[in-house]
Amino acid sequence: MNRATSVFVSEPGDRSVLQVRTHDVPDPSPGEVQVEVAAAGVNFIDVYKRQGIYPVATPFVLGDEGAGTVTAVGPDVSGLAVGDRVAWCQSLGSESTLVNKPADLVVTVPDGVELEVACAAMLQGLTAHYLVTSTYAVKEGDVALVHAAAGGVGQLLGQMITARGATVVATAGSDEKLKIARALGAQHLIDYSKFDSPDDLAAAVREAAGRGVDVAYDGVGKSTFDASLASLRPRGTMVLFGGASGQVPPFDIQRLNAAGSLFLTRPKLGDHVAERSEYEWRASEVLGAVADGSLKVEIGGRYPLADAAAAYEALEGRQTTGKLVLVPKA
Repeated sequence: MNRATSVFVSEPGDRSVLQVRTHDVPDPSPGEVQVEVAAAGVNFIDVYKRQGIYPVATPFVLGDEGAGTVTAVGPDVSGLAVGDRVAWCQSLGSESTLVNKPADLVVTVPDGVELEVACAAMLQGLTAHYLVTSTYAVKEGDVALVHAAAGGVGQLLGQMITARGATVVATAGSDEKLKIARALGAQHLIDYSKFDSPDDLAAAVREAAGRGVDVAYDGVGKSTFDASLASLRPRGTMVLFGGASGQVPPFDIQRLNAAGSLFLTRPKLGDHVAERSEYEWRASEVLGAVADGSLKVEIGGRYPLADAAAAYEALEGRQTTGKLVLVPKA
């Protein structure tokens, strides 16, 4: 039996329900590995679980993403050994100094990729990967709208879309954030804080693109949803993959008809990594691109576990660029 320090959610609510405390961690069970955590990702899915939007029985340890070093291997595990460097996502309980993880939910980290960077690349990298390969298969000549383009997913989306020969119309809330998007390949930049109405923002997107966009990638949600729909060309695809500004309320589906036979989808990562083979494929492509330098991952902030609430305050306030991570040893 070992001891760990973890970030617990005591009950659904705001950041005040987060508690950092120590507890026992048993030896790994059959099919599990025990990992000393080097970094845990800070993501909006954690916020949704903490708030109860995605219900989880309390108390629970927060965090769906992390990376670290294997310290023990349970029975019936093959292909992994003590000392291996691994990363994972879609596995609750990651914000801790020591965790037991199912072996089939971890992937090995390539040589030359730091564990903090591997952690930062997993959930958002695999999200960006499925969005551009499966939800809407971006192709050469497409024009894609990316909201919050300087955020964690936004930065990766911009790079992946550009690498596939498409044009990125990037939005963000400041000139500083837009400069980050441009450096990562965005061809058109729009500060959405300057527009008072969805129609005005959509008009700016259309003017920049020269036409309606083929696909809108929207992880912001409530405050940008209407503008995203209005930015699409006929038969364009609206991809709502998050709700950083709040959840989108129910709406009349006939709007899709009236706006030109639009497609609307609300995907999630879990359905795109449910099979081990698909999980390995996405992780190997993302981490491989990080390893060879073709995909850049920015860590926008590092916080000790004791400052988890501050990390989520920064995330929820949309004050950040890149990816925030909790560093247990900090």
